[in-house]
Amino acid sequence: MLRQKIKKVMPWVLFCLAGVAFNVVGARLVAWLGLPLFLDSQGTVFVAAVGGYLPGIVVGYLSNLVNSAYDPISVFYCVTSVMIAGTATFFYQKGLFRKLPGLLLLVFVLAFLGGGLGSVMGWALYGFDIEGGVSGALAVRIYESGFFSPFTAKLIADFAIDVADKALTILVVLLALRFVPYRLEDALDVPLRRGSHSATSKAAPKSKSVRGLSLRTKIALMISIAVLLLALSASFITFLLYRQALVEQHTKLGKGVAELAASAIDPDAVDRYLEEGDDAPGYRETENMLYRIRNSSPDIQYVYVYRILPDGCHVVFDLDTEDTPGSDPGEIQAFDPSFYDYLPALLAGEPIEPIISNDFYGWLLTAYTPVYNDAGECVCYAAADTSMDKLRSDELRFLAQQLSLFLGSFLLILGVTLWLTEEQMIAPINAIAYAAGTFAYDSEEARAENVEVMQSLNIHTGDEIENLYHAILKTAGDTMEYIADSQKKAETIARMQSGLILTLADLVESRDQNTGDHVRKTAAYTEIILKQMRRDGIYSEALTNEFIAEVVSAAPLHDMGKIHVPDAILNKPGKLNEIEFQEMKKHTTAGQDIISKVMQIDPDSEYLKEARNLAAFHHEHWDGTGYPSGLAGEDIPLSARVMAVADVFDALVSRRSYKEGFPIEKALRIIREGAGSHFDPKIVEAFLHAEKEVRRVAAAFGEGA
Repeated sequence: MLRQKIKKVMPWVLFCLAGVAFNVVGARLVAWLGLPLFLDSQGTVFVAAVGGYLPGIVVGYLSNLVNSAYDPISVFYCVTSVMIAGTATFFYQKGLFRKLPGLLLLVFVLAFLGGGLGSVMGWALYGFDIEGGVSGALAVRIYESGFFSPFTAKLIADFAIDVADKALTILVVLLALRFVPYRLEDALDVPLRRGSHSATSKAAPKSKSVRGLSLRTKIALMISIAVLLLALSASFITFLLYRQALVEQHTKLGKGVAELAASAIDPDAVDRYLEEGDDAPGYRETENMLYRIRNSSPDIQYVYVYRILPDGCHVVFDLDTEDTPGSDPGEIQAFDPSFYDYLPALLAGEPIEPIISNDFYGWLLTAYTPVYNDAGECVCYAAADTSMDKLRSDELRFLAQQLSLFLGSFLLILGVTLWLTEEQMIAPINAIAYAAGTFAYDSEEARAENVEVMQSLNIHTGDEIENLYHAILKTAGDTMEYIADSQKKAETIARMQSGLILTLADLVESRDQNTGDHVRKTAAYTEIILKQMRRDGIYSEALTNEFIAEVVSAAPLHDMGKIHVPDAILNKPGKLNEIEFQEMKKHTTAGQDIISKVMQIDPDSEYLKEARNLAAFHHEHWDGTGYPSGLAGEDIPLSARVMAVADVFDALVSRRSYKEGFPIEKALRIIREGAGSHFDPKIVEAFLHAEKEVRRVAAAFGEGA
């Protein structure tokens, strides 16, 4: 099993690695040629188009990791590569790769992600540099036109370069899609051009409506919340540690510069510097040395030397900056409020820890180092101010880098999770649910096909879902066997019932020496008429398979009431007189009463209801002149209207003790003439359409010659 899984996964691994190599080679090639392009996403777009979201995301993410070995900043652009993969997959699956407008839109969307969003990310990650990157020369030209700010010019240049880059990328991908061997589809088992052939995909639709959130959405939310909480916690802790490290770094730098400045001061010359200023011997040399010390680090903003006295800070050295000229030697500076708590130690010439202040000169970290003479007296303090604004920008840049890495990793994790969820949970569950929900029980073939469909899912997740699948499969098999067994028993019971009905009908019929096989023939004619009516679309909404089967089965009971008719009347060889005819007519209500009593056992039986209708109303006429109730038109039950035609036709063509059977042509003419008066004209129409079948039944019983 493990070997099979590795064999199945291996083509995917090689395919993704090829996509990564495609990206890396493209990026190295344009860098070697010095072209103002990137060409680092064609492998991502191709793999995303062929393999879908997850392979594309993996290739985009890994490509940036590999490229970071040559260009460290590439690692922070994983998020844009992942977005490019998702966008390319979406466009391909929507069929937009086959349409020029779709391809043009894709180029601009990818350029927006790579150029627009990438430009903003570059500014957030590394600060603004209009001349930096591959678009630097174009950005300078746009800026020099005088219509745009430096940032806007850089943004436009980045977008323009990326449009050209993504257009070339799409062209390369289209060529690859055109000439890629079709056997790649078989190797990867992916819908390269014709769609998936998996049993699961066939068995279940891609999406099914659910009452609440889908399982896919719930898992995505849980993973997102968990990753977000973890990322926020880790980011907060990392940020605090980074800030602490930056403060410690600035503190060490400030202390180091202040100590260097203190070592450059001649303690014995401080008084002379205060009195004579830059005219004092050695002042200029010392000042130049302090400038060199300050300029040794771009993070040092101010370097100065003060003598701290109760009336204020007496300037010994105060170096000029680009924005702020230094104070002259001997000037007195007022104490900053931030230093009030440290004045006793400063006046005593003691060392103090660096101080962070935010006042007139900005947000600064100040390190003071005392300068002692040979007598051990503090003659002044050398100070270095480190700008904390730089620390803040470093913090923001660090946050931007963290956010970029997190988003790229988050999308990768989410993609992998959703893919695993889809393959190992959602697709199998949907397939099981769909296959189980579409089970058909109406025939043995349908049931067997349903079980085969369920077996063809072949789910091997190795977990509880597979256990559920096998349990449902076993239940389905057992249910099908039970249904088959029950159906066989039901068929046996139905045959016994039909046999009993025919036997009962024969018992009743045997009392009537004139009718012979009347119940069998009328049942056959009834079935012929009903099926022809359905073919002709007559009362088709009522003619279900169940209705036809019930009427045909109940047809032999239509003369059940004759059991109450005296033999003398029933078997009289001549025409009945009025009194005898009235007694004969009672067989309809007698049959209705008999079957109504039976229905007390099973009042919901549709079969018995139709049997009662047939017994009671098969002598009703369409024009209302029939008996026993004088019903007319469609008030007469449909089954009784059909039986009326079958009953009269059989009476016409059958031989009786008091008459010969009519030829079929004459019987058909009589039936035709009775349409609209005796019979429902629509039913007569269907009966006449089925003449061939009617003749066949009559011939089988030796009648109608």
